[in-house]
Amino acid sequence: MNEEIFEQRINLEDLNKAMFNLQSEIKKVIVGQDDMVRLIMVALLANGHVLIEGVPGVAKTLTARLVSKCLKTGFSRIQFTPDLMPSDVLGTNIFNPGTGLFEFKHGPVFSNIVLIDEINRAPAKTQAALFEVMQEQQVTMDGITHIMQNPFMVIATQNPIEQEGTYRLPEAQLDRFLFKIIVPYPNEAQEVSMLQRFHHFTEDNVLNIVEPVISDAQVVHLRQLIKHIVVEEKLIHFIVKIAVATRNDKAIYLGASPRATLAILNAAKAYAALSGRDFVIPDDIIYIARPVLRHRIILAPEKEMEGINEDEVIEKIIHSIEVPR
Repeated sequence: MNEEIFEQRINLEDLNKAMFNLQSEIKKVIVGQDDMVRLIMVALLANGHVLIEGVPGVAKTLTARLVSKCLKTGFSRIQFTPDLMPSDVLGTNIFNPGTGLFEFKHGPVFSNIVLIDEINRAPAKTQAALFEVMQEQQVTMDGITHIMQNPFMVIATQNPIEQEGTYRLPEAQLDRFLFKIIVPYPNEAQEVSMLQRFHHFTEDNVLNIVEPVISDAQVVHLRQLIKHIVVEEKLIHFIVKIAVATRNDKAIYLGASPRATLAILNAAKAYAALSGRDFVIPDDIIYIARPVLRHRIILAPEKEMEGINEDEVIEKIIHSIEVPR
C-alpha cells in the first residue's frame, strides 16, 4: 500500500540525465559555486530569468557563457553601458529603398540564451526596454508584435550597487527575475584548485572544453514536465504565508508581490524535479525562498542602517511560520 502511495507518477529519467550532463559539463570549468550552478539549472527548468551579483572576477559571465555553450540553442551577449539605447537591445525599423517599406531589424535580444553583462551600468530608459521581453517574451515595435524564440532566458550579471558607475535597477524589472544569485569569493581550497586546473588554459580554450548536451526542443519538453510536479494544498498555503509575512513585517518597507508567490511555486517544482522527486516538499520551498525574495523586498531604512540584509530578514520570517508536515 505504501509503495503505491509513493510510486513515481512522472518519469523524470530524461530530465535527471539532461541536468546531470549539463552540470557535468559546467563543472569541467567552474570550481565551487555549487549554489549558482544549481539555481541556474532550476531557472532553466522553471522558464525564469536570473540576475547574478558579485564582485568582478568570480566567474559570473563565464558561467553564463558555459550554460549557453552546453545548450544547442542560440546565444547572444549584450554589454550594457551608460550610452546604450533601447534600439541597441531590441532592434529598430530600417527603411528599405528597394521596397519602399520599413523593415524591422532584430536586436541582439532576439536569441534563446541572452547574456546581459553588467546590467546595472545602463540607465533607466534602456532598463525599461527589457520589461516586455522578459515578462511576455515578445517585443512590440511601432504596433507590431515580434515573438521571441522558445526557449528564451535572460542571464544578467551585475556588480554590487555601491560600486562606482552603476544604476539601481527599477523594482519592476527586478521583479521579472526569478532569482537573484549572490556569488561569493571562492574559499582557499577552491581557488587553489582553480589555479591548478587553468594555468595552461586561456578563456577560449576553457570554453572549448564543454560540449552541447541539451537541445532547445529538450528544454521545452523538460519545462512541460515541470508543470506536472505535484504540490499539496498545505504547501501552497505555506508559500502564501511567507509572501504575506513579508508585507506585514516591520523590518520590510516593500513586501513581495503575488508574482513572487508564483515564482516560489514554479521554482520549487523545478528544484523538486532536479532532486529526483515528482512532488514538492517544504525544504524545496525553504531553499528557494531566499533567491526568489531577496531582490523583491525593500528593507526599512532603519534596518539597512543597522547592517541587516534581506537574507537575514527572510530567514527570520520563514522560521516564524509553522512548516507543514
